[in-house]
Amino acid sequence: MTNRPLGPVLLAALGFFAPQLRSSPELSGAVEARIASEYPSLETLYKDLHAHPELSLMEEKTAARVAAELRAAGFEVTEKFGGTGVVGVLRNGAGPVLLIRTDMDALPVKEETGLPYASTVRALNLSGAEVPVMHACGHDVHMTVFVGTARMLSGLKDKWGGTVVLVGQPAEEMVVGARNLLTAGLYRQFPKPDFAIGLHDEPLLATGSVGFSEGNFSSNSDSVDITVRGIGGHGAMPENTKDPIVLASQIVLALQTIVSREIHPGERAVVTVGSINGGTKNNIIPDSVKLQLTLRSYSDHVREHLVASIRRICRGEAIAAGIPEDLMPVVTVVGSSADSIYNDPALTRRVRAAVTGWLGADHVASVEPIMASEDFSQYGRTVEKVPICFFELGATAPDRLAESRRTGVPVPSLHSSKFAPVPEPTIKTGVKAMTAAALDLLARK
Repeated sequence: MTNRPLGPVLLAALGFFAPQLRSSPELSGAVEARIASEYPSLETLYKDLHAHPELSLMEEKTAARVAAELRAAGFEVTEKFGGTGVVGVLRNGAGPVLLIRTDMDALPVKEETGLPYASTVRALNLSGAEVPVMHACGHDVHMTVFVGTARMLSGLKDKWGGTVVLVGQPAEEMVVGARNLLTAGLYRQFPKPDFAIGLHDEPLLATGSVGFSEGNFSSNSDSVDITVRGIGGHGAMPENTKDPIVLASQIVLALQTIVSREIHPGERAVVTVGSINGGTKNNIIPDSVKLQLTLRSYSDHVREHLVASIRRICRGEAIAAGIPEDLMPVVTVVGSSADSIYNDPALTRRVRAAVTGWLGADHVASVEPIMASEDFSQYGRTVEKVPICFFELGATAPDRLAESRRTGVPVPSLHSSKFAPVPEPTIKTGVKAMTAAALDLLARK
């Protein structure tokens, strides 16, 4: 799905033209000047966060730093909420409540960017194993933009009314952080938002630009484990066995028909077998084989269909192979699943219009929904049904993207050991875009 830029007549009809007019060139210029003056300290913050990453559910020092920055900006701050979460509140009279969220955790990746401020951190993960740690998904950029936006809103209180709730969220990479905060009572203990917005840096988008997608933005994500059981024995006498390796191979191939033959062509879905493990020696047929899958979808009914089809195919292939009933494959949906982000269309159009008014139409792109996952979705999936908008922030220099297109060599992706956003234009654009959105949503009547 590709969104088209909205014309002024349509924006006016939707009631979004007036807020865009309030984003005057004078205000935009004043904010840009403030961002320029704040940038040296924001860059220092960014490099410090980048050099000192922490894993999911272990963001103690990171959270403390974010909390200190929010306090310095004049926010009332609550620490260690829902684990290592940080919540900052800035009240500014009557008006709506806006939630802005950043994630804070890093990944178990060894950095290979060669940057002078590259991470050399190693830490124990939740299993007790020592691993390298890196901000390979740009959460350091997100936090820096978050702090910059906090400073802008604190210094521009005469330009808006209402309440801002800034949320520093742990454990996005484990897709449990948002649920933890909401379960702990985020919408009960703090002002309940009328809107929630967030952003994510994107290496395939040029610095200085942002990207929007109405409706579906990211996918559901589910992990499935399959234990394919059989009757092991000597590799030279397969007639005395029920070979789980052959059965697992047939299951892998049969799974490929789910998306191509069972899902409506207008829907999007992915079934990927990422791991096959079984056997110990050339001449031994094992008793079992383990498969690990990732499933991606946008709608709940497709999500349910994928799992049901996997169960059906596994059982059907096992019956065809003569596997006894007590050795049918075991299909388990494991871990924490991520729900798809659905950008509220009206809110997204409004945010896009505000950001376009400040950045210019040439720097605002329409982007396709992605099959990656993000737990920002949870802020819009509670009983309160808070409208949410999540957008992309360009992180790669335009000339590097042009070179990538020319040579066919891809730029480092998110989660890559070589991913390194260009700090200055990325951070400045992020702060300007998020401030534009916030001032529009909180504009005084």
